[in-house]
Amino acid sequence: MTDVKKKIIIFDDDEDILSICNYVLEENGWEVYTFTDCNGIAERVSAIMPDVILMDNWIPDAGGIIATQILKKAESLKGIPVIYFSANSDIQLLANHAGAETYLAKPFDLHELERVISTVI
Repeated sequence: MTDVKKKIIIFDDDEDILSICNYVLEENGWEVYTFTDCNGIAERVSAIMPDVILMDNWIPDAGGIIATQILKKAESLKGIPVIYFSANSDIQLLANHAGAETYLAKPFDLHELERVISTVI
């Protein structure tokens, strides 16, 4: 039996967060894809078909809410869980508005990241 890696896409314009998350998730056996903007999001996500998506609120150009709503309107993509993450104090409200499955407040520790991901997959 082949062990198929789970795939995750992270949309965040903060290179430090991307590199930390990338390292931790790859260590845990994930195949990680990172983008610093959400342009052409439906096409990008369709090409990868990840198991889960981490979405930053302040992602250029459209922003996390619109980007998440685009994904949730697409028939083939709407079933992919989106974890909304932001340092915004209204993150729960933003995640609900975007249509995300759950959220993760920044700053977060790596155990929290792993816990939230495991709750949606």
